[in-house]
Amino acid sequence: MSLPPEKASELKKLIHNHLLRMDIHGKIREVLADTVRDGQRSASQSVSEADFLRALQSRGIIDDVMKDLSFPQEPQTNGKLEPAAKPDTHFAEKEITHLKKSNINPSRRYLCLKVLGGKAFLEHLQEPEHLPGQVCSTFTLYLHFRNQRFRSKPVPCACEPSLEEGFLLELHRDGVGEGNKMADATTLLSMCDTVHLVLIKTDRSSETTLVSSYFLDWRTVLSSPSGKTCFAIELMGVGSECKVPAGVLTVSLELCPPLTETLSPDVVSTQQSLERNRTAEKERLFLVYAKQWWREFLEIRPSHQSKMVKIFAQDENGVNRPVCSYVRVLRAGRLLESPRQAARFVSLMAQEKAPVVGGGGKQEQWCTLLAFLCRGKGDCEDHATLLCSLLLGFGLDAYVCVGTKAKAVPHTWVLTRGYDGIITFWESMTAHRYLHQTIDPDAPPLSPQPNPSSPYRTVGCVFNHQTFLANCQPSDAVERCVFDFQNPSRWKAMSEEALKSVCAPGSTTSLPPVPPLCAPSLDAAAASNHLELEMRFLISEHRKDHELATVWDDHLSYLLSSALSTYELERCTGVSCGSEEFQDALRRAMADGHTFKGFPILFLHRNARRAFATCLRSSFCQEIVGCRGDSVRLAVRVRVFVYPENACAVWLMLACKYRSVL
Repeated sequence: MSLPPEKASELKKLIHNHLLRMDIHGKIREVLADTVRDGQRSASQSVSEADFLRALQSRGIIDDVMKDLSFPQEPQTNGKLEPAAKPDTHFAEKEITHLKKSNINPSRRYLCLKVLGGKAFLEHLQEPEHLPGQVCSTFTLYLHFRNQRFRSKPVPCACEPSLEEGFLLELHRDGVGEGNKMADATTLLSMCDTVHLVLIKTDRSSETTLVSSYFLDWRTVLSSPSGKTCFAIELMGVGSECKVPAGVLTVSLELCPPLTETLSPDVVSTQQSLERNRTAEKERLFLVYAKQWWREFLEIRPSHQSKMVKIFAQDENGVNRPVCSYVRVLRAGRLLESPRQAARFVSLMAQEKAPVVGGGGKQEQWCTLLAFLCRGKGDCEDHATLLCSLLLGFGLDAYVCVGTKAKAVPHTWVLTRGYDGIITFWESMTAHRYLHQTIDPDAPPLSPQPNPSSPYRTVGCVFNHQTFLANCQPSDAVERCVFDFQNPSRWKAMSEEALKSVCAPGSTTSLPPVPPLCAPSLDAAAASNHLELEMRFLISEHRKDHELATVWDDHLSYLLSSALSTYELERCTGVSCGSEEFQDALRRAMADGHTFKGFPILFLHRNARRAFATCLRSSFCQEIVGCRGDSVRLAVRVRVFVYPENACAVWLMLACKYRSVL
């Protein structure tokens, strides 16, 4: 049977890739070396081809090659063969029992991680059975490993959720020029990067909740003779429930291709123990240094005890870490174009304080970056550290400020120092910017003083990824503060070497790696159109309940797009432009004797019913929706502006025009 040239070429390529994955050349070299060193042969004897083939067959290498070699079955249609479609990514999905690994680099090694299901999620023990087509709460699992991010399909929440997904993670060397070389056992053992798993619950109203955050050390697979291992991991809760189990996931790990020589379990456990001990020693030494530094700070002035100088903060797992470790130089690639656009993106992440069971004060929780991005919301500390990281990526001299705002409410925001010494405050919750001008308390009474422009009242300390400075000026009031960080009489600095020992990337194994930002997967035009149709339906139903007819003006609805685009552009850049064109078009669309009313509003979600309920709380919006009169025409326009991580600015404008009756 002869094959067409293209089929023969494809078959050769398939066999070649398979032999590379098995590392057949390495196995042949080992057999050849053992055969030559065989003690039964004399130095004068030569190794024949037959001897070499017998050695390969006796060791089962030939059988292994034929047993593992499989050819894809091509579908047959009307007696003709059609090529099977191949995925264009190494993201593994489909059948969890037979994970297909296609379009991978045969010269590199991969970690195949399979989630085989969940159990013991007791909070959802009484969850009603999910019916097809019914909206229900869902679980979604997010992964991050060595600059790679993945997400599972959402599954209904249950005591035993069907979380069954497969992921293919690249294991490559870090050296320059070694990215395409296959990592050996020694290289893999030295990779202390963990797989960060984050489980998110999304309820029926699209609200997200952080269920668990877990760091998986995958290197136990290095000691498995078969290159495969399967075990259960216990997911703990977050925040005040970090000691309470949230559920159990069954996980399978497999190396592709497997190691030719596996490591002993003792070697792997010894390496892990050495890394833990090294990390614990670094953290202990830093704690000793921080205590001494704090004592010296209090000796400067006893009132420093009341200043908001925060050196450590708890993450979602209840682990105390230096605040400097929450900031990194984060570059967004082409996802964000400017620092102001970065500020806009961060402000679109909703604010939510850590939940507390019962009364009492605020529950402290500074989330790791992956948990914050996956949940899509967090407190002011999460927003400030993310914005500071992005501004550092854009080359600015940025710091996180810890202090208070009005009514002595604790707050964090971001500060940047210009090359000319100008201080700018960035509010990460709103993307507003404030130019700081210091009030001189020693100035003559009649000399002009700047009016405070920012909402901040006091500042206790500032920090970034490699600097920590405590405010040791007589007053911690922001309006009197001088941000001259090189002056030790105004700011007491921590040792950069001490901070680097526990906060620099790769300094400790307990330091969570920083994930890259993900490009948006949401279609802005489709989302805008869908939400607009839902709003039209809700408004029509609302007017029908009040025995009012609804007539839509499509032309007027289209004109509102210009205004919504202007609003978003102003939020991004701080510059208002384009409103003149909208006003001119509006005047042309209005007939003589007609009145126009418009109501714009911004949302951070895409739930039409929630948005409409919020609009109805405004009396002005009620006047538009319930408009009565002669020749009433209604208009609605929705514009969804999508940013990285699917963060959305949803602009909605309701409008009406009617003939005025004197």
